[in-house]
Amino acid sequence: MNVPVLIAACISLLALVAHIFIGTKETAAIAPRQGNGEGPDKLILHWKQSMCAFQMLTVDLLLMTVVLFTISLTDIISFEYELTLFLSLVFLLWGIAWLIQLFWLKAKPKTYGALAQWVFWFICSALLYWGA
Repeated sequence: MNVPVLIAACISLLALVAHIFIGTKETAAIAPRQGNGEGPDKLILHWKQSMCAFQMLTVDLLLMTVVLFTISLTDIISFEYELTLFLSLVFLLWGIAWLIQLFWLKAKPKTYGALAQWVFWFICSALLYWGA
């Protein structure tokens, strides 16, 4: 059993559950009002695109969680070391991308704390690097 990878898998599972139930509810709550009926309102179209992109992360988190539990609890993957290092890099890049977007959007310092998912991605990255 690979304990650091198992801890990262548990964090990923918690992130998946929060993403599905809390994130979807919060994102759905900001739906813009319908347009004037003369065709798709651009704001509604962009919001729907954002919702679809948001749910693409659900697939990523689900697959990541399954793979991490598989790595931590079994020996069926022959290239476990390389895959764990690759997934560590993915989490690292998720964290960096999160911080870059907050910076790009000129977020206030307290926003970095309120939207601190980047901390979890960096923790998972470090755990996977350690567990490799």
